[in-house]
Amino acid sequence: MDPETLSPFFNAKGVAILGASSKPNKLSYGILENLLQYGYKGEVYPINPNAESILGKRAYPSILEVPDPVELAVIVLPVGMVLESLETCGTRGIKAVIIVTGGFREVGESGKKLEDECVQIARHYGMRIIGPNCLGTMAIHTGLDSTFIKGMPDLGPIAFISQSGAICGGVVDLVLESHFGFSYFTSLGNEMDVTETDMLEYVALDPQVKVIAMYVEEVKDGPRFMEVARKVSHEKPIVLLKGGKNDAGAKAISSHTGSMAGSYTAYQAAFKQSGVLEVDTLADLFNLAWAFGCQELPAGNKVAIATNAGGAAALASDALTQYGMDLAVISPAMQETLRTRLNSSAQVSNPIDMLGGAEPQDYEWALGQVSLDQAVDALHPILVPQSLVDTMGVAKTWVDVAKKTKKTFLACLMGAASARESAAYLNKQRIPTYQYPEQGPRVFGGMLKYKKISQKGPFEPMKYSASKASKHNVEEILNTGVYSFGEEETREILQAYEVPVVPGDLAKDAEEADQIAERVGYPVVLKISAEGILHKSDVGGIVLNLDNAENLRVAFDKLIEHIREVAPKATIYGAMVEKMAAKGLELIVGVKRDATFGPMVLIGSGGVLVEMFKDVAVGIAPFSKTDALEMINATSAGKMLPGFRGSAKLDQDALVDVICRLAQLALDHPEIQEIEINPLILFPEGQGALALDSRTILG
Repeated sequence: MDPETLSPFFNAKGVAILGASSKPNKLSYGILENLLQYGYKGEVYPINPNAESILGKRAYPSILEVPDPVELAVIVLPVGMVLESLETCGTRGIKAVIIVTGGFREVGESGKKLEDECVQIARHYGMRIIGPNCLGTMAIHTGLDSTFIKGMPDLGPIAFISQSGAICGGVVDLVLESHFGFSYFTSLGNEMDVTETDMLEYVALDPQVKVIAMYVEEVKDGPRFMEVARKVSHEKPIVLLKGGKNDAGAKAISSHTGSMAGSYTAYQAAFKQSGVLEVDTLADLFNLAWAFGCQELPAGNKVAIATNAGGAAALASDALTQYGMDLAVISPAMQETLRTRLNSSAQVSNPIDMLGGAEPQDYEWALGQVSLDQAVDALHPILVPQSLVDTMGVAKTWVDVAKKTKKTFLACLMGAASARESAAYLNKQRIPTYQYPEQGPRVFGGMLKYKKISQKGPFEPMKYSASKASKHNVEEILNTGVYSFGEEETREILQAYEVPVVPGDLAKDAEEADQIAERVGYPVVLKISAEGILHKSDVGGIVLNLDNAENLRVAFDKLIEHIREVAPKATIYGAMVEKMAAKGLELIVGVKRDATFGPMVLIGSGGVLVEMFKDVAVGIAPFSKTDALEMINATSAGKMLPGFRGSAKLDQDALVDVICRLAQLALDHPEIQEIEINPLILFPEGQGALALDSRTILG
């Protein structure tokens, strides 16, 4: 849908409040009051059949009687009146509606049914709806505040999108004194129509918006979110905090892949692939967003610290290393220059410790000099307020230095009561200021991470085009009414997409096993094939290195007898007879279909200890070759590929190819819930890979 359909929520020429009350303790009264006090230039129409006027504005009995212009309606009525009110808005020609009222999907099936009916009305009239169960929206630049939140933040570069109204309201109160600047606040509630992705797409088009901060609990349409976020993140940073990370779904073990790739894992992979910077706390969300909105990205990772407190500088230095930054090396010549004006006992390497009595001119001199040093990419002054220190004077020198340099400038005032005024001043001057020594370094690290994201080329998904015949062969296997396939059927599925599998076949008895072994060549492996056995090795269902027919026949009969004893309820089909593969690196490659984002591909160390080590990385299909390589390199197994302590370089291209084919298989066949190869043997460069065992689970 066209993003411009969201414009009336922020730029409406007129706003009607359905359910407006003259009682100050009502939410609708707060909404009306906000619309009248923050400079909104449009018309405001309270709708209340029992009132003449509210807060000096004429009240109307129905929105049908409201004169033009009116483009936005805010519904604050009991849930039982919402459907009728929405219908009336549609008749009046309103194209944007905010439903503040709760009592919908969040209360159960009846509420969900009501939401569905609201959406039908909206589609009929071509309306867009924010909510229900939300706080509304703020456009700081137009003064259109349809919320009942107390206060409005300063105008600035951050657009904030929140699925939680309470978080939205809390953030406003938190930032009022800090003077962080915002362009938009949006509380989306249940997202019956307008989603977080719609809003992301809209605010990204506004040149006033320099950075987008998001609080998200659930993404409505994963593939679309990734598509939009990929485009936006190349132009503007997206900083996101995910609520609801606990993953009960990961407890259901159906395969190794299923047990290790939960829904939050999918979110993490989607955010990373889309260029979204995920943070861990609400403080991190706005600390990082504010820096993006105010400062240029650092040219590199070298930071100079100037401080009056060695302990605070030590904490900041440790944190810089933790978040991928380094202390810049101050040259001997620069150190001699610094000595000419600083206290003779000052430390002039890095951190530059000017001691507790450092005055404004000391900061101005030290920062001004190192800002000229080509070895310095960013400046990080730290001040611990003391009784003899002019905190505001220091803050003003920081502003003066920051205006004269293009280097990234983040400040730390390690205090509260005596630093509050100075911190507000610095933020007003667009110098991000943090209270704790670890916060600035964390922000520097986030900025450097985004710099790498912004330099990535356009997204080019890897594709494998299976033939119509291959797709048809897979469909025939999948449509047999069975919902779980062992290795025998999964081999056929993999072969249809040209994934190399070890030569072999299913034998129902010892004689047939001998025939298969003669065909594939000794030595061979026996692997039990039985319904009800998830992992063959757990029940002693694998026999290795059988090098002749006699040994094979004896081993076959013993294997069947053993499985009948240890797993009496299993339905035994026979045993797979497969050629003994050469040694190589054992990997796991699997796919689990995530309800939000679709096929989630897992890669890592394989074999029988896969769940013990959990050396895996995850990506969402489709992905680029760069994404695939980043997944591989994120694992310990991936670090073995270039060769380790004299071992041969392994076939990375073959592994990427298998990942691509498996991902495309899952994209082409949505009924596949999970498919897994474990182990996949990776051989030296140029010798390929081989699937030794596999299974498939349908949804």
